[in-house]
Amino acid sequence: MEHTALVMVDMQRDFLESSSPLFVAQGPDILANVVEALQAARAAGMPVVHVLRRHRSTGIDVDMCRKELFERTGGFLVADTPGVEEPDALKPLDAEVVVAKTRWSGFFATDLDLVLRRMETKHIVLAGLQTPNCIRATAVDALSLDYAVTVLSDATGSRTADIQQSNLQDMTAMGAEVLATRQFIDLLRDP
Repeated sequence: MEHTALVMVDMQRDFLESSSPLFVAQGPDILANVVEALQAARAAGMPVVHVLRRHRSTGIDVDMCRKELFERTGGFLVADTPGVEEPDALKPLDAEVVVAKTRWSGFFATDLDLVLRRMETKHIVLAGLQTPNCIRATAVDALSLDYAVTVLSDATGSRTADIQQSNLQDMTAMGAEVLATRQFIDLLRDP
């Protein structure tokens, strides 16, 4: 999979822990597959980009649709707090790029496109949370920027299985490829 990068989106504690107001029900269920995809990408020498939400403590940069929730709950995904951290098994290596975002798409108002182009990336493989928002928005922007896009069906997650399935079908209709983690790993081993 030449010119391909694994892009992991929002695998952060505030999405993975049930006590968080942003908890995504399928998050804990996909964690093992995300770890497996990450380990396989690293073993294959594939570039890895961690796209993570980070907000200012004042909430000035929180989406309008979540502003009231941010204020009511005392904040979430605030930079330099435990909620923005990835689980230990996903923490970036020194050579891996971390892109901070404040909106759904990893491309919106970030340097993700620049970083990917500098790495000569033409194809991105998406893993992470949450499929109808951040995975889908990142996939749509990537397709608009002429990247080939693969979404890992069992290394991405939503609040429900129905939401997950309908979004995967929509992204397939838009031109994204949908693969299971095992299929991705098999391709890495035998392209």
